[in-house]
Amino acid sequence: MIAITRYRVPGEDSEDFAERMTAVLTTLSESPGFRSGRLARTVDDPGLWALVTEWDGAGHYRRALGAYDVRMRFIPLAAMAVDEPGAYEVVSSV
Repeated sequence: MIAITRYRVPGEDSEDFAERMTAVLTTLSESPGFRSGRLARTVDDPGLWALVTEWDGAGHYRRALGAYDVRMRFIPLAAMAVDEPGAYEVVSSV
């Protein structure tokens, strides 16, 4: 499964956001079931960011988010998250 969480980040917070979210991604990468992850920013709207991760399954993803180290880094950034569904079942891949 893949998880996509988008964030609306004010320009003055971009550098700090990137650094802090990279720390979240690094911590998530140590979780069982983690396959890959990346942090991206749109080309056309630099205030819109996305954290994209791939997991062996939804259970691995949810357990990783519940880990203490992840919560301590991730929760302060959650206020900038766009409120929308973020967990996707992969139905086709090439």
